[in-house]
Amino acid sequence: MADHKNTLSADAPRLRKTIVLVGMMGCGKTAVGTELARQLNVLFVDSDSEIERAANAPIAEIFTQYGEAFFRAKETLILERLLKGDPCVLSTGGGAFLSQHNRDLIKTHGISVWLDASLEILWTRVRHKTTRPLLMTENPKQTLADLLKTRQPSYAQAEVSVQTDGRVSIADMAHRVQDTLVAQSNVIK
Repeated sequence: MADHKNTLSADAPRLRKTIVLVGMMGCGKTAVGTELARQLNVLFVDSDSEIERAANAPIAEIFTQYGEAFFRAKETLILERLLKGDPCVLSTGGGAFLSQHNRDLIKTHGISVWLDASLEILWTRVRHKTTRPLLMTENPKQTLADLLKTRQPSYAQAEVSVQTDGRVSIADMAHRVQDTLVAQSNVIK
């Protein structure tokens, strides 16, 4: 990573802390995070992918074999390791920010950015996915609505909130996040 930093131009934005994207499944954390990292010329990391790599199993299988509590414990360990690394753009799983311990870790080592999306946008994006273990129910849209209602108070504790309306491109959304961070924090210099 040090070599990567040396290739940045003098006028390129510099990241002081890890930008941690939080929010519901389908809000755009991975897509927007990937583009934001590209725009900032830093590494993009997806915590769910890191968990899958460490467990050598997909998230759905981890949930099925070991349960959600086991998954959440591993999620915290991975999150802590990633936050102590070089500043990057980090996408978290939808439930990661529910834990007070995780919120404290993120506040200490990074800055949380909630990608806030409506139920309809979320449903449009996740309704055909088979990789969402929490939505494997008889009425997945109602399950999603219930999860959103339950999780919104935790997400609202994020240091920065950016509304996703589903009408702008991924690149424009990443610019929106970047502009909000510049206006509301000293994370990007």
